[in-house]
Amino acid sequence: MIIRDRYAPSPTGLQHIGGIRTALFNYLFARSHARGNESGRFILRLEDTDRTRSEDIYVQNLYDTFNWLGIRWDEGPDTGGEYGPYIQSQRSDLYKKYAQELIGKGQAYYCFCSAERIEEVRKQREAAHSSESGYDRLCRSIDPPEAARRAGSSEPCTIRLKIPLSETTRFHDHLLGDIEWKNDDVNPDPVLLKSDGFPTYHIANVVDDHLMKITHVLRAQEWLASTPLHVIMYRAFGWEPPEFCHLPMVMGQDGKKLSKRHGATSIDEFRKQGYLPAALLNYIALLGASYEEGKEIYTLEELAQRFSLEKLNKAPAVFDYKKLEWYNGQYIRMMNDDELARLCLPYAVEAGLFDEETHTETQRREGKIEGRQPSEKQYEVFLSSMSLIKERLVFLSEAPARITYLFNEPKIPPEEEFIPKKCDLSKTIELLQIGLELVRPMAEAASDEDAENLIKAEAEKRGVKLGDLMMPLRVAITGSRVSPPLFGSLRLLRADRSVERVRRALNSLNG
Repeated sequence: MIIRDRYAPSPTGLQHIGGIRTALFNYLFARSHARGNESGRFILRLEDTDRTRSEDIYVQNLYDTFNWLGIRWDEGPDTGGEYGPYIQSQRSDLYKKYAQELIGKGQAYYCFCSAERIEEVRKQREAAHSSESGYDRLCRSIDPPEAARRAGSSEPCTIRLKIPLSETTRFHDHLLGDIEWKNDDVNPDPVLLKSDGFPTYHIANVVDDHLMKITHVLRAQEWLASTPLHVIMYRAFGWEPPEFCHLPMVMGQDGKKLSKRHGATSIDEFRKQGYLPAALLNYIALLGASYEEGKEIYTLEELAQRFSLEKLNKAPAVFDYKKLEWYNGQYIRMMNDDELARLCLPYAVEAGLFDEETHTETQRREGKIEGRQPSEKQYEVFLSSMSLIKERLVFLSEAPARITYLFNEPKIPPEEEFIPKKCDLSKTIELLQIGLELVRPMAEAASDEDAENLIKAEAEKRGVKLGDLMMPLRVAITGSRVSPPLFGSLRLLRADRSVERVRRALNSLNG
């Protein structure tokens, strides 16, 4: 048997962590079932039955997100396949056909109740504090020939599934085991076809999974309550249900379902912040699954080789932003400088790193300023700076702020920023004057090691601490106590600019 699973999102919002985790697990499960020249099939299906909320911008966001992540489906709206179309709004005739089939089998019925009546029933039950909820099944008792006549006369109606009363629905979940659900607790006779002929989620989901030969349904545990209804529908059609596996929930560290209150959740937000797709996929793949003890970094191919349903955890997964940051940093450090520069460049351009003048953040946010592309000379410096920041970079978006001093003159900080511990202003000026003598030879040194040996030797000769000698020099050169390595900075700024910055700092400190 060839494994066939699917990611079936509703295009009613941006792609988020929970949805991507579901898609990724389905992708890995399909890819883990390679059989000779064949492998499992991963399908994308757009479930756009919610016409009031489905929008094309969310469809485009889905495609953009998966292109960025590097995950491709074998069948889908944009790739085609044997069982298309893969957009539910294009399959309406199928759902009408199968809803009518259930009518013919006595497993569904026409309902002529208006929305106003159903709302009134709900209010009456609430007022009476009734334990019953949902539809009261009024039209279930209408004689089928009479119901068919009324439906044929164009009287507005829906089609509802006839839930077997006083029974229990049983099914097996690969992760949660055998599950029993009393039919009295299932949504009472849910609508399958709306009065406008458009399907509801439930019939479209079941019909499509059957016709597309889906063998396994891997979805979030929030859909568990819908599964008894779907199983009832499969049996009403006389079809064999797929195997179900309801994935562990993704929680915030407060034990509540992951949401915006915990931080970024949409993939767009992570992307803009400067996460790498490989890091994000690696971390998401570990949310609720284990692969190999003692190993944390995996390629997508390695994850697919190791994935199995047996490695899923029942317990909810906790989304740890700090751990994800660690992963991102690890992937950044594995990149070569050319690749890192290419990925950081859009952030640098957007930040105005290469502008000829310094503009305010407000001007840039209001769209009055557009970032300039670097000149050839500027890009050479930008590329060389990657080796200076790579070891401490967590997000790609951090790069411009860390190296802005290489392209723009930093403001001279307050004098207290220059002063090392246990030193005063006069001692700091003395240290900076010593540093001024060293700047040119260090900037022109053959290597950072040679530059370091120069300042070490001078510190020993003068009887001062190396850290005390370097700190005011660092602040003068970069404008900050915390910066990329000093020797590399001197080399990229070159001698004349470096000397000029130290002189400016001395003039400021001397008043």
